[in-house]
Amino acid sequence: MVGSEAQVPSDDRPVVVFLGTSLTAGLGLEREQDSYVARLEVMGRDGGLSFRAVNAGVSGETSAGGLRRVDWILRERLDVLVIELGANDGLRGQAPDAMRENLTEVIRRTRTRYPEARVLLAGMEAPPNLGVGYTSAFRAIFLEVATTEDAILIPFLLDGVAGVPELNQADRIHPTPDGHQRVAENVWPILRAVLEDLTS
Repeated sequence: MVGSEAQVPSDDRPVVVFLGTSLTAGLGLEREQDSYVARLEVMGRDGGLSFRAVNAGVSGETSAGGLRRVDWILRERLDVLVIELGANDGLRGQAPDAMRENLTEVIRRTRTRYPEARVLLAGMEAPPNLGVGYTSAFRAIFLEVATTEDAILIPFLLDGVAGVPELNQADRIHPTPDGHQRVAENVWPILRAVLEDLTS
């Protein structure tokens, strides 16, 4: 009708927020679409499970930083929260117990705001030079938090990527585009199951 305002179609796709570090932000990539977050959005669309990905990755973020940001992030609706925090805690040798408290509080605040939200927690590994005791305690935190807070564990985000030179940039920490593709492949089966459940 002449003079009527065009109607903007509503976006009713599930919203998946990725709260993370430079690994999520895609540090060092030339194109945003090469990040594992962007790759997952494409996988969802191609697999008939379209969702809206929100990349809330910040370079240098620790679990404490993620906790400080989460209330701001939760101002917008989300259906799934993917937590990728801890890598910088490990690089800095910060206390695993403090990381446990931060991750737990992030999940609890999310559930308080969105009781039906699904939470995925990405497991990380600490650098081996910090010693067996530290790396074991660090690794155990992710399973412990996922179990106690009823979150879904991604066993190790960088499985098949960490320590593989051709899948990492020159700093040997941040994945290349091919590395991000592998990370997306690590996450997708778990995220896919959650999305299938949400849309069933």
